[in-house]
Amino acid sequence: MTDAKDERRPAGELEATVMAALWSAGIPLTPGRVQLELGSGLARTTVTTILSRLHEKGVVGRERQGRGYAYFPIQDPQGLTALRMHTELDRDSDRETVLARFVAQLSPDDERLLRDLLESGEQ
Repeated sequence: MTDAKDERRPAGELEATVMAALWSAGIPLTPGRVQLELGSGLARTTVTTILSRLHEKGVVGRERQGRGYAYFPIQDPQGLTALRMHTELDRDSDRETVLARFVAQLSPDDERLLRDLLESGEQ
């Protein structure tokens, strides 16, 4: 017998799936419409909960549509990744060590790119 915990998706997977549906739609979608786009058998209440959490995080916006809301992405995929990086950085009180270890683990190409970005931002 499989434990229910074993069947759970990794953290963030549902949010990523919902975001992918919103990005590909290009128009605001209701939770019911997102559910149809996903075709994964998720309950509409689950989709609504995910969209509400994404709205609270500032990742999606919403506009009134009938008695509910239609949701649209505020962040593009790269902006969402950057937001996640900030969230992870904010979880540790020793930012200097976290950043130092992050930079130390960059590939030479990524280090060069980061250096270029930092230098161009100073001008």
